[in-house]
Amino acid sequence: MSDLDKSELDEALAGAGIELPDPLEMPEMKPGAMGDLHSFEAYPQHETDLGFPGERPDDWKEVVIDKMADLRTRYRSFRVYLDSCVKCGACTDKCHYYLGSGDPKNMPVARQDLMRSVYRRYFTLPGKYFPWLVGARDLTEDVLDEWYNYYHQCSQCRRCSVYCPYGIDTAEISMAAREIMDSIGKGQKYCNEIIAKVHSIGNNLGMPAKAILATMEDFEEELEEDTGIAIKLPVDKKGADILLVTPSADFFAEPHIDGLFGYAKVFHELGVDWTLSTTASEAGNFGMFIGSYENMRKVSLRIREAALELGVKRIVFGECGHAWRVGYAFLNTLAGPWDFLDPRYPVPQHICEFTNDAIENGELKFDKTKNDHMTLTFHDSCNVARATRMGDKPGGQFEIPRAVIKAACNNYHDMEDDTIGEATVCCGGGGGILTDDLMDIRVKGAQPRMRALRKVTEEHGVTNMAAICAICKSQFAKVLPKYDFNMEAIQSVHQLVSNAIIMSDAPKEDDTKSKSKKED
Repeated sequence: MSDLDKSELDEALAGAGIELPDPLEMPEMKPGAMGDLHSFEAYPQHETDLGFPGERPDDWKEVVIDKMADLRTRYRSFRVYLDSCVKCGACTDKCHYYLGSGDPKNMPVARQDLMRSVYRRYFTLPGKYFPWLVGARDLTEDVLDEWYNYYHQCSQCRRCSVYCPYGIDTAEISMAAREIMDSIGKGQKYCNEIIAKVHSIGNNLGMPAKAILATMEDFEEELEEDTGIAIKLPVDKKGADILLVTPSADFFAEPHIDGLFGYAKVFHELGVDWTLSTTASEAGNFGMFIGSYENMRKVSLRIREAALELGVKRIVFGECGHAWRVGYAFLNTLAGPWDFLDPRYPVPQHICEFTNDAIENGELKFDKTKNDHMTLTFHDSCNVARATRMGDKPGGQFEIPRAVIKAACNNYHDMEDDTIGEATVCCGGGGGILTDDLMDIRVKGAQPRMRALRKVTEEHGVTNMAAICAICKSQFAKVLPKYDFNMEAIQSVHQLVSNAIIMSDAPKEDDTKSKSKKED
């Protein structure tokens, strides 16, 4: 769209009383712009480790059609979503990848149609006999490659489903497409390699138990050096009350580590007995990203195994968006029943909910001035915002993280209403896209969020953005500099808690000075 056209459009919209928000401004259409973005495919072992074929079978077309028939039978939603679209266009401008790239095949309706056109060819009467009338097409190598490219440009954020009058969920179509492709050995290296590491070692990073133990010992030393308190990060402690299951990013990178320190300080201040587990050292579950129930279940069963082995009473999840979606929505089905845990608590409970309960009960105190060097805003992570809840009230997933931030900070401003809450725009790196070979679409997909952040920065002096998702935090650390923000602008919510929490057993200033003199 030219500047003149845009100006005329803005004037027409203004005259009609319609405002087109800058963060969600429609792009100039660029057909095929992202058509060649092909992420690394899985090696044969990455497929066989997950129970998929290592090589494409000769009858791959028949396998794909049979798999579609299987999904059509197993999941009623799959059939409903493919049958019910009327091309109304309500979802057209709702995908951040379309807004960022301008590629029309990143419109949710067009991305769905990549599969719907094949589905119509083989599963509907008009498609079988009059394919040209209903947009049906044969399954070919080119179609398969198109699936692979564009279904790995969907972060499964479900924003389009919020606006669809029929509730069509493109995320489920993307998950199904990936599962179908895995069934013929055409999976993605990034997702499948990570899932295999969880199966064999226990976490996305492939950190063995000894490495986790050594890392926690180092963290304990760092915490004691910073606070003067012997704050413990126990691992595999039998008989502990709480099992913390957190993303492995909390073990190795900023700002994730500071969030882990925040959890530890909260647990220490409350005097609760807790532990990490080397068996279930990963909250994330990439099985959801590839649409594989079997792999989702296998990853989830590790949590059950650890809870039983350690004899815990409660399970608390750390800051990870899709981990919370799997935990909140599917954990009971995947790995339940959880009748051996304390029935007074939800299974699982989010760390923000845990901390907020303590705040509301007056059990935690904060020196909010410790965060006065920042003015905060909050990024609602997609899988938390649109697929879960927190606490016992509707909307708790929006209110509770903000309540925790405001308890620890003096300066806070939300971004525009149509970019937060249920309408939140994605970080651009979710759904199995957080890999460097997809950096182009990651940067483009972050554009709506970066525009919204820029606006609140200019209008309210916001300096930092907090999030409760490991993928969001990792994505923003990479893409913030692309939009002239400091990569350290992204914060963990419990990093803010860690900065401001008042530890009741912290050594007094006089004691610290006295200790310093003795050492001299």
